[in-house]
Amino acid sequence: MGSESSKKLSAEPGANDVVLVYGRSDDGKRYDVLRQRGTEIQAGTIRPLDDGKPIHGEVVRLAPRPESPLLFDVEVEHGARSPAGRPAKVATEDYRRGWESIWAKKRGDQTLN
Repeated sequence: MGSESSKKLSAEPGANDVVLVYGRSDDGKRYDVLRQRGTEIQAGTIRPLDDGKPIHGEVVRLAPRPESPLLFDVEVEHGARSPAGRPAKVATEDYRRGWESIWAKKRGDQTLN
């Protein structure tokens, strides 16, 4: 997944980042998880990386915890968030106005007979 020298990312310095595995897909390739990152709890799915397939989300390394076989410490190898924590803005106001001028439904004549 990544080399040991790769930069580790976290939600905040010293944040508690833990995953609880609670379900498995029928094909056994994906797992349903609950993730606690600091004070935030998220539901999600984990799956192995496959060559040639897109990555959705973060690339993480899981280390098992000794107290439970279903609890794992999380190390983020590659983050998927933008610097501001929001998706990139891909459409400008000029683009939207142009789209509306081409594709918006034309209103019929609104005058009375």
